[in-house]
Amino acid sequence: MTQPTTIRRAFGSRPRLLDLYSCAGGAATGYARAGFAVDGCDIAHRPNYPFPYHHGDALAHLADLIASGEIRRYAVVHASPPCQHGCALTVGTNASQGWGRTHVDLVGATRALLDRTGLPYVIEQPNGRAEIRKDLTLCGEMFGLGVIRHRNFELGGWTAAQPAHVPHRGRVRGYRHGHFYDGPYVAAYGNGGGKPSVPELQAALGIDWTDVREELTEAIPPAYTEHIGRAALAHLAPAVLGVAA
Repeated sequence: MTQPTTIRRAFGSRPRLLDLYSCAGGAATGYARAGFAVDGCDIAHRPNYPFPYHHGDALAHLADLIASGEIRRYAVVHASPPCQHGCALTVGTNASQGWGRTHVDLVGATRALLDRTGLPYVIEQPNGRAEIRKDLTLCGEMFGLGVIRHRNFELGGWTAAQPAHVPHRGRVRGYRHGHFYDGPYVAAYGNGGGKPSVPELQAALGIDWTDVREELTEAIPPAYTEHIGRAALAHLAPAVLGVAA
């Protein structure tokens, strides 16, 4: 596999990735570790986001980048749109717009704009949420994490191999129907009911730059996108280096 340093030499710098609906930067940190320079965008104020970010609506920002041609600064786009379509949204980067009440399909609208960029892209959704093409499904146990946190990823304009799913080692710790169950994983959602402390969440997810519970419970573990980012760099290598795919 082509190494990130080789890609950086070909680009003249780290290739840039646009992180839409960025939340506190779980996905962004993984891509940065893989070798990307990352710019985020989120409608909520995210002072803990560890990279440059645009404070505003993700769809409007992406449309502006396309119209101005500035989208060509980027090599890849990642998007984690809140999924009102087919689920009841209670929190999310666009909740303040009222879209959770009108059930606007942000996944479809995001995909339509991503297709217009002509760039390879990634759309992330939790299991059981808005329908996307499940080109990759990742689990915390694949990376030795203290969460299960299944996430589906649609890959637009490129492909990557699906890792084998690793059997879970036990239960998620917490209360179920009034009974407490112990186990090797913490429940990285909500509060109460035997849910983990903030330090336990940070350790389980591999995130140490935010201690905001809402941000931690919404975060993609950086290990997931580091894996995807390395695959994306390998996809970029033939075109960048002028060799056959």
